[in-house]
Amino acid sequence: MCSLCGVLGGNEHWTDAAARPGVFTRNDSRLDRRRERANRVAAANRMLAAFGLVLSDWQGASFVLSTKTGKSEIVEDLGHLWPAAERLIGRPCDPLDPGLIARMEVGRDA
Repeated sequence: MCSLCGVLGGNEHWTDAAARPGVFTRNDSRLDRRRERANRVAAANRMLAAFGLVLSDWQGASFVLSTKTGKSEIVEDLGHLWPAAERLIGRPCDPLDPGLIARMEVGRDA
């Protein structure tokens, strides 16, 4: 299967809101689910900025992770984000690094 067919297959990750009978979610409308996805992208970008990376939504089906130089990789879901980030920049990316978290906390107060 080509990668595009895999993207269009609609596999859902646990971080994605779903509107199905029997599944509880506060985001039962398509607009609410897209808004929640945009909020997740914005939160990820606050962390990724420390590594010189940017995440963007791609048609609500996957994500595109890019460097400042334009190097990019399609990321199927947020579970694959950090390994892709490490491949793109060629070094470890630890979003739970205490120093990074401290810098983000200081930046939030400003």
